[in-house]
Amino acid sequence: MVPMLRQTTEDDEQIILIVDDSPYIVQAVEHTLRPEGFKVRTALSSEEALLNIQKNGLPHLALVDLNMPGIDGFQLCESIHEYSDLPIIMLTAIDDEATVVHGLDNFAEDYIIKPFRAAELVARIKRVLRRMGDFAYRLEPVVFIDDNLQIDFPNRQAIVKQKQVQLTPTETKLLYILIRNAGRTVTNNFLLRRVWPNDDAFEDRLHTHIYRLRRKIEESPKNPHYVISEWGTGYTFIANKNTK
Repeated sequence: MVPMLRQTTEDDEQIILIVDDSPYIVQAVEHTLRPEGFKVRTALSSEEALLNIQKNGLPHLALVDLNMPGIDGFQLCESIHEYSDLPIIMLTAIDDEATVVHGLDNFAEDYIIKPFRAAELVARIKRVLRRMGDFAYRLEPVVFIDDNLQIDFPNRQAIVKQKQVQLTPTETKLLYILIRNAGRTVTNNFLLRRVWPNDDAFEDRLHTHIYRLRRKIEESPKNPHYVISEWGTGYTFIANKNTK
């Protein structure tokens, strides 16, 4: 059995990014979450949220309003999911059935209608985080794997032996899912569902992208150090605990 690798410390807090154009809602959600032990970051627009992620790295979960000026909530989710599989909960006043279904089918792990109830909001956040699993490394602008590999998710880059290597959106999202579950086998079916949720994708497609990813981050793609095949099951991301 592959051991669970952790680069985070015991006192690390789970980070929640609140994105809403209402300062009142942002303050109310923040006051609800902080006493529950969450570390909170806030943004009053989608543009501000994207800048926040660029500067501070990805959160563990985002709460996203739908109706915002400029980039709306769905567009924000689409942008974030170009380089990650960040769990998102929609927190919005829109109670239209078609909108709710569209959000759940394409972007969100859950959909909460305003006005929200504090205890229910906390319970739903915790449920999503339990289901998704905690991120296996400290979430920073550039995620440190070891001395030879770091990942800049928002800019879709790997730093391999101090050299920047550009990743495609699919490669970046695959890497995010694998690193989030470092030390655990991620099944082929799970990867297919999360990377191509609206496509009839097959394992050949997945294996092709894994092959291309390995060519970019592995010293020896045929004898990989990071992305290990679990034949007939899926893939496991492994890093050397002693390299940091």
